[in-house]
Amino acid sequence: MKRPGFMEGVGLALGVSFFASALFTVLGPVFGGAAVLRLLIAASSLVYIIYLLGRSRERVGRVTTLAAWAVVALALWWLEPPLLLYVLAHAGFIWLIRSLYFHSGVLSALADLGLNGLGLAAAVWATLQAGSLFLSLWCYFLVQALFVAIPTRLGHKPSSGRIEDDAGDRFQHAYRAAEGALRKLTSIN
Repeated sequence: MKRPGFMEGVGLALGVSFFASALFTVLGPVFGGAAVLRLLIAASSLVYIIYLLGRSRERVGRVTTLAAWAVVALALWWLEPPLLLYVLAHAGFIWLIRSLYFHSGVLSALADLGLNGLGLAAAVWATLQAGSLFLSLWCYFLVQALFVAIPTRLGHKPSSGRIEDDAGDRFQHAYRAAEGALRKLTSIN
């Protein structure tokens, strides 16, 4: 699979925001706003996680990841923590999935955690300013679309362009050195 792009993230943000706010408008008065809001937060989280898993190059652990999400979501639904803790748990799970499937270094994962926190701050700001579920979700997922700008491994020195610096060429260099050493050993006897 190809790594996700920023415009894909923007499209996903728009779609999730639109459908969640439309469902909240329709279902909120019927079933109670708090229960519907929690359900929509969980559904939005699930949609985003499925998107991430679908765009990841990793093939291992997808079913386990979805099962773990289901266990966490059901536990949160049953325990009914305060809404802030509920949102933080789902956002934390999104961060965990991105860290495991898209980042190979600690610094990249920490940068992603900062991005996740920035998205939550933007969502809280939108909620306080406009009181709109659409704008809150839009701000959160729009900021999340920026995760594609985080390098897979932060702090890793880039290749200088020399043959010895490339991993495949380093192997070839070592292979040739080993062959040369073997030739020297066999030519002496």
